[in-house]
Amino acid sequence: MYKKILVPLDGSGRAEKILPHVENLAKVNGSEVVFLKVVQPIIISDGYKGILVDESRGESRRKVDNALEYLSGIEDKFNKVGITTDKISMIGSIVTTIIEVSKNESMDLIAMASHGRSGLSRVFYGSVAAGVLNAVDRPLLLIRSRVD
Repeated sequence: MYKKILVPLDGSGRAEKILPHVENLAKVNGSEVVFLKVVQPIIISDGYKGILVDESRGESRRKVDNALEYLSGIEDKFNKVGITTDKISMIGSIVTTIIEVSKNESMDLIAMASHGRSGLSRVFYGSVAAGVLNAVDRPLLLIRSRVD
């Protein structure tokens, strides 16, 4: 049913709460799992507009390399139980990048954990899960992750 599953991660334990669910789905369906970590560009707000701060190519590359190293550790755990994996790290807007990768890589499912923010904290900090939910054109597995 789900041949390719996209798993966006942000490096937090909360986001990683989706991993046991994805592992079970991948085993049952024989799915390939693609892990994604989006590196956000630095933005300075001047009130109404965001101004992109130009980082050196070396600094940007370092952030992507660190993200890929983090994803390699996650990948290894899945490979040890016989699940085929891949990893992607890109610089960009988190929600936009998740949606673009899901389309460009022909993902059958996006699986992610929500930090469970509501009310004012969601307004001020935004919600990646809500952004993806409102823009996605394919199935989305979303779990609410709480602090242990």
